[in-house]
Amino acid sequence: MRAPAPAYAANLNGETIEAVRITLGAALIDAVEQVGEVALYVERTAIVDALTKLRDTPGLEYQQLMEIAGVDYPERPERFEVVYCLLSLTRNHRLHVHVSTDDVKPVPSVTGIWPVAGWLEREVYDLYGVLFTGNADLRRILTDYGFRGHPLRKDFPMTGFVEMRYSEEEKRVVYQPVQLAQDFRNFDFQSPWEGAQYVLPGDEKGMLPEAKGAPTPLRADDIVKADATKAPNATPKAGSEPYAKTATTSTADTGTGKADPGNKPSDKPADPAVVPTKGEGQNQ
Repeated sequence: MRAPAPAYAANLNGETIEAVRITLGAALIDAVEQVGEVALYVERTAIVDALTKLRDTPGLEYQQLMEIAGVDYPERPERFEVVYCLLSLTRNHRLHVHVSTDDVKPVPSVTGIWPVAGWLEREVYDLYGVLFTGNADLRRILTDYGFRGHPLRKDFPMTGFVEMRYSEEEKRVVYQPVQLAQDFRNFDFQSPWEGAQYVLPGDEKGMLPEAKGAPTPLRADDIVKADATKAPNATPKAGSEPYAKTATTSTADTGTGKADPGNKPSDKPADPAVVPTKGEGQNQ
């Protein structure tokens, strides 16, 4: 038994583009095939009418809005693109509809066509700052209360501006500026293909041979003998604390030459528990 849904066919792209050009007319800026899918570029003010025609026109019939995505191109005059991902169930075919805007010009809401667009438009507004007219509940949906900025803009720092933590002193959640010991965004990470051009921690161990005759990657004129690089042992100064405890000046200090150094009964301290007190053991 064959599946009730038609199999996806890439040859639908050509006839879809021709049908879209006839249906949308002046509202269509361009229609191209990219990576096996159809991409339509539509005028911002005509997006509601264009999506309605893509849904209701026989031969197109894109009934479902699968996603609304945002893209940021900071170098463009209209830096943002709002991308509507549509699916035709009857034709088993997908296409993308692109609309350009900035952070001032609003995009008409398509909640009247697909109510699910309410949540998707809120997500694009929260993360990119794109405004939508006609959305009855255009609030942030992912970031925290009082969040400033839009985190998916390419000029937004990856660390953010503030951090949130729980304060044991104040017994509540507090916000404070982000403080980093060093800016990790400027790290020059090592490439596994090109190799690093800087010295990593521990590389200095490979600059000297391990021992006399040990293999080394250095050239012969760069090799420094291992014993020549060793620093002489520092002699502690007389009178210092380590010197007073460890240094010796004669064999008398160590007991060298004595038959029983420190082992005579008289050299050992007496145990106070067994030392007889005055008058103990005498007749009263």
